[in-house]
Amino acid sequence: MTGTYKPRPGKRTTLRDVALEAGVSIKTASRVVNGEPTVNAVMADRVEDAVERLGYRPNELARGLKGRRSRTIGLIIADVSNPFMAICAQAIEGVARERGHALILCDSRADLRAEDVYVGLLTQRQVDGLLLVPAQGRNTCLNAEQRAGLPVVAFDRPAEGVQTDSVLVENRAGAREATEHLIDHGHERVAFVGDVRHFYTARKRLEGYKEALEAANLEPLHSLDAHSIELAEEATKGFLDAPDPPTALFAANILTTLGALRAIEDLGLRIPEDIAVIGFDDFELAHVLRPRFTLVHQPAAELGRRAAEMLFDRLEGRGRPEPQRLVLPTELIVRESCGCPAEPSP
Repeated sequence: MTGTYKPRPGKRTTLRDVALEAGVSIKTASRVVNGEPTVNAVMADRVEDAVERLGYRPNELARGLKGRRSRTIGLIIADVSNPFMAICAQAIEGVARERGHALILCDSRADLRAEDVYVGLLTQRQVDGLLLVPAQGRNTCLNAEQRAGLPVVAFDRPAEGVQTDSVLVENRAGAREATEHLIDHGHERVAFVGDVRHFYTARKRLEGYKEALEAANLEPLHSLDAHSIELAEEATKGFLDAPDPPTALFAANILTTLGALRAIEDLGLRIPEDIAVIGFDDFELAHVLRPRFTLVHQPAAELGRRAAEMLFDRLEGRGRPEPQRLVLPTELIVRESCGCPAEPSP
């Protein structure tokens, strides 16, 4: 009887599992998987169906090395040039190295098709586990890998269409606090610059921004497709060149913050006298700019570290069987770009 065998939860699907599911010998299953033409067509179909149902992936690197791990971890991030992602990756690499694992890094550029390709390549390399910043869209390419027993942890944003462990940041609350801070300074026209079409994080930050405005009975002003420094610069100039420009601006991430700063400088405006600014994400020179930059700090290093630790907990059989979700808090670091007075020099 076929279709009734259940592989052990949390374990990789083996050729033996495929054979039991298909109701054939391991030798027959091996012949089909290896493309040998000597197997009866009916049996071959049963094996192929079992491979698909169980999500079996043959070990391309170490066939015959039974019971041994590859000592590698796969990492797929959305943009290797983004400083936030680089900090996360560095923290993950540190945890992997401490646990005796090497890291294979891939950059999906937030493209779902590229993510699908990299997931396939990494599983062919028999990585012991997978960490990823999911691309926008349904990440169903992960379903087969999870069925095959590959531990998967999403971080920064949750995967869609699949249940995985995840480590996230409290984006909505952080954005709401930043917007409330600008409103408390007396600003009634607060603009939002971000990319909600491509990024879950920006959508959550937009929600927090809108919540703060709604509570103060203020109307939102937003540009929702600023997914690069150049587009953020263009959007900011559009706001500031308008007949009734905003007096404050909330930038949804590092790249939009940099684009907004470019626009403000090009227009010859002063921060915070002409336009108050708060950004989401820390960046290295925020505390040395003049005026010093107010921002929502999200713990990038902790995010990467906790995601890696969650993955190794799975590899070592610790934790509850159901998917885990950890949300890390943000912190509003108040400096002068929002209009607060400068702190006296020590």
